[in-house]
Amino acid sequence: MNVIEVRELHKSFGKVQALRGLNLEVPQGKVLGFLGPNGSGKTTTIRILLGLLRSDKGTISLFGGDPWKDAVELHKKLVYVPGDVSLWPKLTGGEVIDVLSSLTGGLEPERKKRMIEKFDLDPTKKARTYSKGNRQKVALVAALASRAELLILDEPTSGLDPLMEAAFTDCIQEIKKEGRSVLLSSHIFSEVEKLADTITIIKEGVTVESGTLAELRHLTRTHVSVILKKDASALRSFSGIHDFRADGQHISFSLDNEAMPAVLGQIAAMDPIGLTVNPPSLEDLFLSHYKSEDGTVSGK
Repeated sequence: MNVIEVRELHKSFGKVQALRGLNLEVPQGKVLGFLGPNGSGKTTTIRILLGLLRSDKGTISLFGGDPWKDAVELHKKLVYVPGDVSLWPKLTGGEVIDVLSSLTGGLEPERKKRMIEKFDLDPTKKARTYSKGNRQKVALVAALASRAELLILDEPTSGLDPLMEAAFTDCIQEIKKEGRSVLLSSHIFSEVEKLADTITIIKEGVTVESGTLAELRHLTRTHVSVILKKDASALRSFSGIHDFRADGQHISFSLDNEAMPAVLGQIAAMDPIGLTVNPPSLEDLFLSHYKSEDGTVSGK
């Protein structure tokens, strides 16, 4: 069952087409990593999911309902954390958490206390005194301490230090174990790589790649670095090898996945001293969709 299901979604602002047939789905109990540069349509998609914008064309289902027509009921099942949180300046952090949590039925006192301690937040301070990171913590505590069935997170760790990012990772992994669902939009590739069950990459309002990290890795090449005792020049013309470089006994190249068994067998016969095989990172997969022919990266 999909908690979110989007098909051929379109949205324009005047002459600007923000979404041009986007497809997206978040299965029950899974984390979807939602990737794309600024201006690619991620925030527009999220605003439509939240019922803040109405789509021009396409179908969108949230818990089987329409996020535009059924927003009030659907919002009882979800929480949202943006990347730049604004709070009521005269309320304390604890009071803001209580207000936000009342929208989803309130928080369990022990769970709320545990999250406040986990994120090292002083809830007695006025919101106007908080740094960006502490404002982010307030929103995260309210969201992560809830029992919401769906968390929609748009750059949720913006402004947090590495320790707090680790605390966030722990919480999302716990939420997954509880069978709840997460849509995670983030520019921190390592964060998405650790947490996401499936990944959707969008470009100019269109889905360009979707699947598990393992499935997406099969679409690009693996980097191989090896130190050999024997001459490796024969590898240069071997089928499946690209970007071959040699520096004495050390060689490196990129390798088509289907050619890996044959190439590794060839290397084994050349008395390797050391071998490193690195599958493409999520960042590599993402950038492959934004590189032009001359190797430069474009945000479009």
